[in-house]
Amino acid sequence: MKRVLVVAGLVAALIIGVVVSAAIGQLPVDVTDVLGAALKSVGISTSWYPSDDIIAQTLTQIRFPRLALGIVVGACLAVGGVIMQAIFGNPLAEPGVVGVSSGAALGAAAVIAAGVTAAGATAAAAFVAGFLATLLVYLTARAEGRTEVVTLLLTGIAVNAFAGAGIALTMFLGNTSAREQIVFWQLGSLNGARWHEVAFVTIVAVPSIAVSFALARRYDLLSLGERSAAHLGVRVELLRIGSIGIVALVTAAAVSFAGIIAFVGLVVPHAMRMLLGPAHRTLIVASVIAGAALIVWCDLVARTLVPGADLPLGMLTALIGGPFFFVLIRQTRARSGGWG
Repeated sequence: MKRVLVVAGLVAALIIGVVVSAAIGQLPVDVTDVLGAALKSVGISTSWYPSDDIIAQTLTQIRFPRLALGIVVGACLAVGGVIMQAIFGNPLAEPGVVGVSSGAALGAAAVIAAGVTAAGATAAAAFVAGFLATLLVYLTARAEGRTEVVTLLLTGIAVNAFAGAGIALTMFLGNTSAREQIVFWQLGSLNGARWHEVAFVTIVAVPSIAVSFALARRYDLLSLGERSAAHLGVRVELLRIGSIGIVALVTAAAVSFAGIIAFVGLVVPHAMRMLLGPAHRTLIVASVIAGAALIVWCDLVARTLVPGADLPLGMLTALIGGPFFFVLIRQTRARSGGWG
């Protein structure tokens, strides 16, 4: 019963957030207009459809794509966090550990600094660089047919450091405009979202989330330990390879269009685990919904907190996730009786 109530509450928070976010902005819109435009978008005609073309265009071309991108990005980052915590058996794990976010940032920064203006070039470079960074981390961590978890973590740290240095170099070499674009991209934003971007991320997200849900039982067994999971029929190494691939795909797709949005992959899965327990089927479903809701509400604050300004989304998620991360470390230390 508790699981049903929590999931229902998350769905309600997401729906309310979508409606409120679509209605509030520099151009206020009635809720009936929002609902009418939303229904028309899925082929249902009603008398609620906005009579003002400006309102209709604002909803269908600006606010709805932004909301849709926020939903799929939040879902991607959250499910990536669930998978990372499952395969590492550590509640402090998150997608950035394998270098995908920093790699994507380096790819985007390089394209921006080079002055490439082709449509989608920055997003494409970010996606490819993020995936390649993860591949590099994984191949480096492979030894004697298996993945060394400690080596993978250390390699991820090294790749993150290298990418940070590369980003600093591109900012040094770029002009003032490029520096501003790089900084803004790294801070994360859904501003300027378009339907084709939503479509790309969704195409990556839906099958990836479906596969992770299908693997949920194996993640439950893996939580018993690698040896126990292997005795129960889990091919641990194959599971880890596939899982890292899923994390790389969903995270690279998310950050390629939204920039770096910190802590979602850490905060959401752990909060859902505290509420619902460790069963991964429920955890994946709840995290997907909660991640989407978190991004929608944070983006609403980003758009409306300062009149006439669009605050960086990644900054707001970091302000939420930072204190949560501190509390999480304190709880982990308390349960273990210290750092050992």
